[in-house]
Amino acid sequence: MSGRIVTLPGDGIGPEIMPCAVRVLDAVAPGFGFEEHVFGGASIDAHGEPLTSDTLEACRSADAVLLGAVGGPRWDAGGPRPEAGLLGIRKELGLFANLRPVRAIASLAGASPLRDVENVDLLVVRELTGGIYFGAKEEGTEQASDLCAYSREEVERIARVAFGAARSRVTSVDKANVLATSRLWRTVVSELHSKEFPNVELQHLLVDNAAMQLVTSPRHFDVILTENMFGDILSDEASILTGSIGLLPSASLGAGGPGLFEPVHGSAPDIAGQGIANPLAMILSAALMLRHAFGLESEATRVELAVDAALDDGLRTADLGGAATTAEALNAVLQHL
Repeated sequence: MSGRIVTLPGDGIGPEIMPCAVRVLDAVAPGFGFEEHVFGGASIDAHGEPLTSDTLEACRSADAVLLGAVGGPRWDAGGPRPEAGLLGIRKELGLFANLRPVRAIASLAGASPLRDVENVDLLVVRELTGGIYFGAKEEGTEQASDLCAYSREEVERIARVAFGAARSRVTSVDKANVLATSRLWRTVVSELHSKEFPNVELQHLLVDNAAMQLVTSPRHFDVILTENMFGDILSDEASILTGSIGLLPSASLGAGGPGLFEPVHGSAPDIAGQGIANPLAMILSAALMLRHAFGLESEATRVELAVDAALDDGLRTADLGGAATTAEALNAVLQHL
């Protein structure tokens, strides 16, 4: 298999889990070329900014981008923030659709703090380049504001992704009883549904109700469609259904060009450098890359089944209540390939 992949290990545990994904890719689809660049806090330390023009250009010309994690308390004291690099790369690459699959694994049912999570299999489709995260900002010591804005075009294109991914139902999540942007969101989603996707069931939920139902009735959901900030929060909430946020991958896609594939979890600076980070979300993010960036469905499925088999055989890292190291987790997955 040929293809050029830019790797951005980033901060914290990122440099520890990224090599695991590369090892798995070499095993299941040999032939990729990898080009590593510093990013986030590591880039601030080296270059004074979280995303350099050279790194951005390398990502633009790649076939796909793999990201480890960004951020940490050492960059909280002022100056540029590592997360600004992540927002920047999403914007510059036009990555408007964030896909976060959440699938319960039978052997980990006991790891979830919730009951009745068996057979949960849902997808959060989050709008990624609009809303309050990218709106105009005013910051001061006495008053601050963040503008939340959406256009019809932005809502329609993310809704089309969600309807296209649905097996039976799209649940569109908003706050239409309070927010003007949510009322536009609901109107546009409803119109697109009636015109192009009438055979898919559409349900509208207010975000507070959706948050409650994710905990009380998670098997109800197929595809959750929502805006940037709500999607950020709900997808992290959904992670508890699997037993650990260390198991959740994500894909950020645009209309063309390379996609960005990364674990949902953060940089975990408290365990960085100890060799105990869970690499499975990073490995599963590589599987999403095989599927969405290269069309390698069979290879992606092999990786996902290998992760399942390793967990079925008892693999447990610290976040899952066990003692397996990062290296031991990688080796368990490789054995099942």
